[in-house]
Amino acid sequence: MPRYEYRCRSCATTFELSRPMSASAAPATCPDGHEDTVKLLSTVSVAGTTTSPAPSAGGGGGGGCCGGGCCG
Repeated sequence: MPRYEYRCRSCATTFELSRPMSASAAPATCPDGHEDTVKLLSTVSVAGTTTSPAPSAGGGGGGGCCGGGCCG
């Protein structure tokens, strides 16, 4: 089940709730009982290394009817 992060506007507490995606926009009450909360945007961090450069886009023709000399 996804975890969503919220911040209370009354006491500035940041807290997380596990809830279904269908309930992600539903109001959340902070642990201190305040109801004036806002859902925070979350970011995902992916760590990794690349051993080869990413392929470049575009460039030269070659083959097929979209870049070769076969149509015409």
